[in-house]
Amino acid sequence: MPFSVLLTDDAADDLAHLYGYIHRHDGPGKAGHVLKRIEGAFGSLSENPDRGAYPKELLSIGIREYREIFFKPYRIIYRVMDERVYVLLIADGRRDMLSLLQRRLLQA
Repeated sequence: MPFSVLLTDDAADDLAHLYGYIHRHDGPGKAGHVLKRIEGAFGSLSENPDRGAYPKELLSIGIREYREIFFKPYRIIYRVMDERVYVLLIADGRRDMLSLLQRRLLQA
């Protein structure tokens, strides 16, 4: 049975900002392509949510609640609970991910 994949409000905002940025700087075709690929990644999580790796920034401090998949350079951070996959963060992996993860996940 497929898992439900749900985006938190923060993740939905991440996706909207990402789309808008790419649309402005690289054009609507590129923005649509990236959006389609990220949505495809959500579909793969529905079928196999445990396939993602533990984010190395969190693993180094012993946290194994979260997983991530990639559509490079973008990292999709999520958590599996019951029959649901909660997407918590979608970010360019070239950012300071430790600070972003601490702000978004650990202080929530």
